[in-house]
Amino acid sequence: MSKYDLIVIGSGPGGYVAAIRASQLGMKVGVVEKAELGGICLNWGCIPTKALLKSANVFEYIKHAKDYGVTVGEAKADIKDMVKRSRDVAAGMSKGIQFLFKKNKIDHIVGFGKVKKGGKVEVTDAEGKKTDYEAKHTIIATGGRSRELPSMKFDGKKIIGYREAMVLQEQPKKLLVVGSGAIGVEFAYFYNAIGTEVTIVEFMPRIVPVEDEEISKQLEKSFKKSGMTIHTSSEVTGVDTSGKGCVATVKTPTGEIKIEADVVLSAAGVVTNLEGIGLEEAGVKHEKGKIIVDDYYKTNVPGIYAIGDVVKGPALAHVASAEGIICVEKIAGQNPHPLNYNNIPGCTYSSPEIASVGYTEEAAKKAGYEVKVGKFPFTASGKAKAGGAPDGFVKVIFDAKYGEWLGAHMIGANVTEMIAEVVVARNLETTGHEIVKSVHPHPTMSEAIMEAAAAAYGEVIHL
Repeated sequence: MSKYDLIVIGSGPGGYVAAIRASQLGMKVGVVEKAELGGICLNWGCIPTKALLKSANVFEYIKHAKDYGVTVGEAKADIKDMVKRSRDVAAGMSKGIQFLFKKNKIDHIVGFGKVKKGGKVEVTDAEGKKTDYEAKHTIIATGGRSRELPSMKFDGKKIIGYREAMVLQEQPKKLLVVGSGAIGVEFAYFYNAIGTEVTIVEFMPRIVPVEDEEISKQLEKSFKKSGMTIHTSSEVTGVDTSGKGCVATVKTPTGEIKIEADVVLSAAGVVTNLEGIGLEEAGVKHEKGKIIVDDYYKTNVPGIYAIGDVVKGPALAHVASAEGIICVEKIAGQNPHPLNYNNIPGCTYSSPEIASVGYTEEAAKKAGYEVKVGKFPFTASGKAKAGGAPDGFVKVIFDAKYGEWLGAHMIGANVTEMIAEVVVARNLETTGHEIVKSVHPHPTMSEAIMEAAAAAYGEVIHL
């Protein structure tokens, strides 16, 4: 029986990062993966969607080329070619993980992994053959998949999840998107940008409901301007797929309506992959679809750990990677800091982009803070105007008493690249005044952060 210091079940951004860090720390590591290396994020999520969104951006650029003094012929969106480019990007990245595994002497154990008592992992290959491996430590990093709503059972053709949405070979004329978290709004933007008629149905009172309220309002305004229809506080109660397309029955605040569409995309969140991985047999405690762990991702069973979507906290790739590193450093006898879940940035790559970290204004007030709030609109940014992207704003929230940076919320072009400044500053316990006094480069989108901080303290120059 092959023996390892660490076996990781799952090779997503939690699993593969944990494996590489463990190898750096001198452990003999095996990773069990039944599908492509890199997991959902790399193959079917974060990365290929960004490639599709880039195609939509390029198409939009060309459509508006005249605004920039450039004349081009008529642009056509070819979904097959867009999908092909997206798949090629994902495949290239997956090969990159193979290279990293070789470089770090990590074994890829192909098959479906299951934890067993006594430090063993059972792997079933594609032919059904079972092999046991011995591991001093095992990390469960099995991730999640699309949540299936009872009123919308996936059929892979007319009612689909994100996986099918990124490989459609035919562009739908009409698309109904159910759910307006990051996945829902990114696909809504993509299909709307290439000419599909898009309707969004959201159960909560506003779209992107986890974001600050002002962000939701701005995105709704931008989306409606680009021709989308949005129903909030609404619920799809059933979908009739018997005809050529689909007819969804939607309960709205003003009564029941019917929405016709070629395809319905269900983007109502993620469920964890906990089935069949041996939790019950090994005695690993879990509740409500999450494995119970301590601050260093230890379960109640010695030698078994869990990270990523299967534990509490936001289901984000960068969170899983950070958890994986903390977990293996602790196993290796180091003394890492537990993860600060209040300083995790969230990004949505629609157009306009959304990026946020820390408290929303509402949450900060609820937590008992007296707040100073500053906003800076991109209409007042020279760089944003020159780039043809004046929509959106930066909003910052500080504690009025001590100047602590409580949160930042941005919507506009490129804001997903700007949020890191806030994450680092908050990690270093930077105050509002220190941001105002940190000279930002001009003209840039990022100086809007300094301007917003100055606005919070009544010192804004360009408003």
